[in-house]
This record gives sequence, C-alpha cells and structure tokens, in this order.
Amino acid sequence: MGHLCHPHDSSALLQFKNSFSIDTSSLEVETTLYSNSTISWQKGNDCCTWSGVTCEKMTGHVIGLNLGFGGLQGNIHSNSSLFSLGHLNWLDLSGNDFRGSPISSKFGGFVSMTHLDLSDSNFSGPIPSEISHLSNLVSLNLSQPSVTLDASSLNRIVQNLTNLKELELSLVDMSSVVPDSFKNLSSSLTTLSLYSCNLQGKFPESIFHQPNLRLLDLGYNYNLTGNFPKSNWSSPLETLLLSHTRISVDWSHLTRNFKSLRDLFLSNCSFVGSYLAFLGNLTQIMRLDLSSNSFGGQIPWSLLNLESLVYLNLGGNNYVGQFPEVDSNSTSISSLYDFSKQQLVGHIPRHLILLYLDGNQLNGTIPSWLGSLPSLEYLELGGNRLSGNIIQFQSRSLSLLGLRDNKLDGLIPRSIYEQVNLQVLDLSSNNLGGNLEFEKFSKLPSLSELNLSFNHISLSFNHLNNNTWPQLELLDLSSCNISEFPYFLRASQNLDMLYLSHNRIRADIPKWLLDSGKDSLRYLDLSHNSLTGTIGQLRWKKLEYLDLRNNSLQGELPIPSPSTFFFSISNNQLTGEMPPTICSLTRLEILDLSSNKLSGKIHQCIGNFSQSLSVLDLRNNKFHGMIPGTFSEGNVLRNLDLNGNQLEGSLPPTLLTCRELEVLDLGNNKIQDTFPNWLESLPKLQVLILRSNKFYGEIGFPETNFPFQKLRIMDLSYNRFSGLLPTKYFEHLTAMINLQEHELKYMGEGYYQDNVVVTIKGFEIEMVKIQTFFTSIDFSNNTFRGEISNAISKLKSLKGLNFSHNELTGTIPPSFGVMCNLEWLDLSSNKFVGDIPEQLTNLTSLEKFNVSKNRLVGPIPHGKQFDTFENDSYSGNTGLCGLPLSKTCGACQSPPSSLQQEDDLEHGNGFDWKVVLMGYASGVVIGISVGYLVFSNGTPDWLVKVVGRKQRRRTVEITHRRA
Repeated sequence: MGHLCHPHDSSALLQFKNSFSIDTSSLEVETTLYSNSTISWQKGNDCCTWSGVTCEKMTGHVIGLNLGFGGLQGNIHSNSSLFSLGHLNWLDLSGNDFRGSPISSKFGGFVSMTHLDLSDSNFSGPIPSEISHLSNLVSLNLSQPSVTLDASSLNRIVQNLTNLKELELSLVDMSSVVPDSFKNLSSSLTTLSLYSCNLQGKFPESIFHQPNLRLLDLGYNYNLTGNFPKSNWSSPLETLLLSHTRISVDWSHLTRNFKSLRDLFLSNCSFVGSYLAFLGNLTQIMRLDLSSNSFGGQIPWSLLNLESLVYLNLGGNNYVGQFPEVDSNSTSISSLYDFSKQQLVGHIPRHLILLYLDGNQLNGTIPSWLGSLPSLEYLELGGNRLSGNIIQFQSRSLSLLGLRDNKLDGLIPRSIYEQVNLQVLDLSSNNLGGNLEFEKFSKLPSLSELNLSFNHISLSFNHLNNNTWPQLELLDLSSCNISEFPYFLRASQNLDMLYLSHNRIRADIPKWLLDSGKDSLRYLDLSHNSLTGTIGQLRWKKLEYLDLRNNSLQGELPIPSPSTFFFSISNNQLTGEMPPTICSLTRLEILDLSSNKLSGKIHQCIGNFSQSLSVLDLRNNKFHGMIPGTFSEGNVLRNLDLNGNQLEGSLPPTLLTCRELEVLDLGNNKIQDTFPNWLESLPKLQVLILRSNKFYGEIGFPETNFPFQKLRIMDLSYNRFSGLLPTKYFEHLTAMINLQEHELKYMGEGYYQDNVVVTIKGFEIEMVKIQTFFTSIDFSNNTFRGEISNAISKLKSLKGLNFSHNELTGTIPPSFGVMCNLEWLDLSSNKFVGDIPEQLTNLTSLEKFNVSKNRLVGPIPHGKQFDTFENDSYSGNTGLCGLPLSKTCGACQSPPSSLQQEDDLEHGNGFDWKVVLMGYASGVVIGISVGYLVFSNGTPDWLVKVVGRKQRRRTVEITHRRA
C-alpha cells in the first residue's frame, strides 16, 4: 500500500519540525497527556500516522495539526513551511515556546480553518487583523501575555467571524479597546474568556442575553464596569467569573436569573443590595468563590446544604463566630447545629473538596467533623482566631492544609504525618509546641511547601538523609529553636525558598549552601541568627531575595547576582569599601547595608544603577566624602538613609529628581550647607532628618505655595541654624495641621519597614516602625532667636515639639493650649519671660513638659496633666512658685538674676541618656506605640538599652562652636 500522506505536506511538516528544537523536559509530563511531540516524525514514514497529524482520507492532505505542549522551541517566521499547508482546518500550537515571535499575518491565509489555538506559546506583539479573514472559525484561542489587540482588529474579528462559538483572549492587552465592541458577537457564542485583559469602561449588558453562552470570564479587569440587565431574563450560563472587576453584582438578580450556574467566582466584587440572604435558583452550584468582599456577620452555613457543592471559598472577609458542631441530640449523625443561634444549619458536606475560610475573624476550635470529610483535599483556615488543638484527620486525602496565624496550641497530630498526598503544609505563627524530630515529615513524599515558623517548636534533624523530599520548593523554619543548618537539603535540586531566620544557628554558612550555586534558589533568609565567618563570592545565579541581617558576619561586602531585588546585610561586622560590582545590580529595589563598618566613598553609580531602587539604607557606617549627585530623572527612590556616617560637603541638587522620596535621613554626618528650601517641592516627603550636621544660616521663607505638604517629622536639631523661627513654613505644613489617620498603619513596604531615630520626651528613640500618624518638630540646639508666633498653634496634629537650647525670647504663647494632640513640649534653655499660660492645662495628652532654665515668673498652673510634672520641668526659673516647687507663692519675689546661665550644660530627669526602645512580637518589631506606654508609666529596664553618649557631650560641642 502506498503512502496516504500527500508528498508536499509530508515535506512541509519535516521542514517545520527541523526549524525547532525540542524541550524534552516539558514532554516528560505533557506527552502522557497529549502525545503531540514531533520526535516521532521520520522521513519515509506515512505522515498521516505521525503524532498530532490528521489527514483527509481521500486526498491525503493534512487537515489537522495538534502540537499542543509539544515542547517546540524557536521562532515562527512568515516564510515557515507551516503556511504552505493550505488545507488545514484545525491547528493547535498552544503551550510551546516561540520565543517572542510575532503572530504572522500568514495565519490569516488558512481559509478553511475552523479551530485555531495559539495560546500560551510566547508570541508577542499585535494580533494581525488578517485573523479576521478566517470566516469559518468556530474556535479561536490567542490567550497569552505580551500580545496586544487594538480596537480596529477586534471590530473586524467581531464582524467577520460570525460562526464563532469559542473566543478566548485572556491576558491579551486590550487597553485601547472599547468594551462595547463585544455586543455584536455571534449569537452562536458559547465561551467568552477575557481574563486580565486591561479592559476598562462599561461592559455591554447584552452579553448576558446571549442565548447560547455557557462560560463568561471577565475576571481581573480591575477597571471594567457594568451591570446585569434590569428586566426579567434568563441566562444559560454555567460558569461566570467576575472576580476583581467593578461590575455591579446584584445578588437577588443573579440568583433569580442564572438558573444553570455551576461555577460562580465573585472574589473582590462590587455587590449592591442584599447578598447571601437566599440562594434562589443556585441549587446546582458546584464551585462558589465569594472571597475578599468584606462580608461580615455569621458565615451562612446553609451553603453547606448545597448537594453538589465541592468548592467553597469565603476567605478574606470579616466573618465572625464559631463553626457549627455535630448535633448529638439529632437522630442523624451528619446534622450540624449552630449553638449561637440554637438551631440546625445543615448537614456535613461529605462531597466537599475545597474549603477556604482564611482571613476572617472566626474563633473557637476546629470542629472534628472537618477531619471526617472523605474527599477534602484543600483546607485553608489561616488568619483567624482559632484556638485549641489541631484535629485528627481520618482520611488521607489532603493536598493542602493551611492553619497559619491562629492561636492553635498543643502538638502536631499524628494524622498529619500520614497525609501521603500532602503538598502544602502551613502551620506558621501559632502556639504549637514540643520537641519535634524532623524525620516525621519524611513520610510525606509529595511535600513541596512546609512552613512551621514562629511557633514554640524545638526541631532536630537526626536520622535524615540527603534524598528526603527531592521536590521540596519552600521550607520556612524561622523561629523554630534550631541550632544547626538542615544538612539534608544539600542534595535538593528544586529548593526555591529557604527561611531560617530568628533561630540559634551559631556557625559559618556551610559551603554546600554558599558555594553550590544552586540554580533553583531564589529566596534566602538567614537573618537574626549568630552566623559567623566571612561570606566571599556568592554563586546563586537566580537569587532574588537575600536577607542576612542581625548576625556576626565579617569580611568584605558580598555582592549577590544581578537578578537580586532585595539585599539586606545590616547589623553585621562587615568592613572594607563598597565594591564597584554593586553597580551591576540593575534590578535592585531594596539595598540595606546599615550598621556595619563599611568605609570609603559611596559609589557615584548609587543614584542611577537601578531604576527600580526604592530603599537605600547605608546608615551607621564609616562612609566619607560627598553624597553622590547622580540621582537620575524617573527614579523611584522612596527612602534615602545615610545617617551616622562621615559625609561632607553640600546636598546634591539632583535629590529633586527623587519625586517618590518619603524619608530623607542625613543626620549625624558632617554636611555643611544652608537649609535646603528646594526640598519643599518634593510632593511625598514625610520625614526630614538633618540633625547633628553643620547646617547654618537662616531657614528663610518658602519658595512654593505648598511647601513640605506631606512632612510629618522634621528634625533640624544640633546644627548652626540661626535667625527667626520659620513661621511661614509652620503655616503651610498641611500634614501637621490636619492629619487624618483613623487606623494603625506604618510607613514602608512589604519587605522593608522605615525606621528613624527621633528625640521623644527627652530620649533618643529608634522608631523601628514609623506610625503614619506620628508627627514631631525638633529645632533644638541651634541659635534661633525671637519670639514664637501663634502660627505654631495651627499644627493641631503635632505630637512632639522641641525648641530647647536656643535663644528664643518673649512669652510662651497661650495658643499652645489648642494643640490637643501634643504629648511632649520642650522649651528649656531659652530666654522666655512672663508666666506659664493657664491654657496649657488643656493639653490632656501632654506627658512631658520642660521649661527649665528660662526667666519665667509667677505661679505654676495646676490641674490635669500639670499635677504629674516634677521639679525638673521648672528648675532654673527663680521666679516660679507653687507646686511641685518648694517655693510658695504670695511672698515678695525677686526677678531672676541677670547672671543666670543661658546655656546650662546639665540636663535633668532622664534627658542625659540616649536610649533605643525595641521589642518583638511573633518576630515583628513593635512600633513606637509601646514607647508611649513606657515613657508615661516609667521605663522598664528590659525595654530600654543605653547605647552611648550623654547629651551633655553634644551640648558642650555646640557651645564651643558658638564660641
């Protein structure tokens, strides 16, 4: 028998095959499902018998080519032999790698084509309008990123492809498309998938009237709006996905008109009217996702009565209450009883495969009936307030178990180690305890992610071999009381993320981890241990995240791979200069080298080597020279911290290009310059620290209409500023005038928390997390003169004000009494005269008050907070009388001596010491709110740490400068 395949088509197919390489690693899994590889194509064999090839029986022409996930790698050019197969009516090239090739207009030449699938194949560029020439198409799938579709090409596709039943364009960028274009789609349409297409504007209601539409996916088009039709109508839709859109969801309309729905995904949607009050016609629902919608109250446990329900996701809401329990008084052992409502709520959902209730406020214990579900594969209860022990699981069906961030205690139950299908186990941030042999987890052969961090577990690694879990990708053993590296990982080839922070590891980083150059490792966190030794050259090729903070590492600064976006090695003992190879880290977003002993000059490239750089933290080192002036236009620098070095010169004007800058901390250097008024135009600047430098001269007047409009922390202390206080600036500090913050938030990002040292109530405090409502001004230890203007009273959000150790005169403004948020006020060591205004007793938040060493006279106000202040608040004012001083009022009083010292070198009542307030709760540093409690109720030794010089030493230095 002769060959059935047409000779021309056979030759064309072989040419097509030879134009690509084959990724055999992807075929190991995929070929068992598709068997679509071209590997079996051989010259001399009948091409109609080749894998993925279909021929027309009479002519032998190739009419179908199914090479989905065939491992093809290479480019498809417009002269490819593929386009000579003129009889093709079915073409599937999905799941291959065409390396950014454009979708050729030649695809529009297959006039007989009915099915075209080019999805997930790494094409790029615009979809050619010639696709609209395929008028016989029934199914078109071009879903993939890096591809665009403009309005003109879409309109042609809609107008010409009138036989379309399936249209899938997910991930295609259609930001220029008007959604109304879809209203003219074929009435034969059964599938429309437009997931994550950057669609914006109103989606046409007529789509919901499509008579044959079974699947509609509009999810993750964040700016897509629209509504369900208002009139009574009925839709044959079986699958509806509107997650993360702004389409208004009317629950009553939905339950009434979608009678055939089986899959409903409405995560993070815009609900209107009542919701979840009733299920209406949704009795056939199998998969229901209502996560991230801020729903509150009790969970509608009646959902468990849906007989077909296998998938239920209610995570990320505000549900409260407890799980229902099995009713012991019922004749049915599967009845569930809600004790809070004293009623039956349903039956145990025996068919449930997935249950996500994470990110709510559920309390109580985990019910035992959850452990009896025979088909349960995915259980996620993390981020609640659940307590008690983890339940035993009777079946071995679990693939994922997430219980993170609860209050669970006791031991890990034996049944967990018997879940042979378990791939993801997250028990982090609970109160689990006990000594645990890590060997027990070796019974879980499928485990790819394991997180036991931040419990009270003590782990040991005895009896483990190097071949345990070859497929392990994520291992988080942070704060597990381990004292050695998990050496069983040395043979791991797939490890992607390794977290061992907050442990007791006192050793050098092992060579098998440091020098192996593991190709898979992307995230490594060894922070907060006692690691020693030097690091040397880092060989991790794909490393993106490296955290080595708070150890005892020595030697020169190591440089990670160019793919790194986060690099922190702060609080170690590194020495030497910054190597020039740091300029190669072009993807870097966060660079934290603070608190080491690095020296030399800061590289000029530091301002422009990475356009992604958001945080540059070099504080507490020994860098000298000038601040680089190479900050480039368009940079995204948000935090620049150079505090505690030996930098000199003036500020570079290119700082003005840092339009995203929120924190600028240049304190404790040797910078000599006038006040940088030009920084006032930075639109997002919130923290400005210039303390302890050599700035000089008058501050002057604003140069813009809205200077420093976001500024909340301003510290100019310990400089040589002179002249009058900058009243015009005080009048325009908008963030201090009316700061509206109603919830506890902190400055910073997910990977880095901003921190600064500020003087609070006389103490230098390291704010390891900066609350967004914290505001303070510190102009102390300069030579400002003149009176305090009433304009300062406009700063009603101000919590701290320090004008001490200047040459201010006049009286204390009574208008201070309206600054209701003020917690500390220091006007000491000036030349104020007159009495202490009675209006200051209105400051009910005031915890620290110091007017010592002035020329004040008269009785000290009493009542409210003033009854809590001690002698040291008023010392050095011989004309004051009344409690708490021993001098009573009423007797003839002599005016203060003209010989009274203007600059007393001694400070009283705790003002002498620099302290750092720090704390940890579940591994997260507590913010300054703890400080407020500490300094209003005394200072426990375990919360403060004396770290250095007395202020007296600095005051002497300032005095000599003035001389």
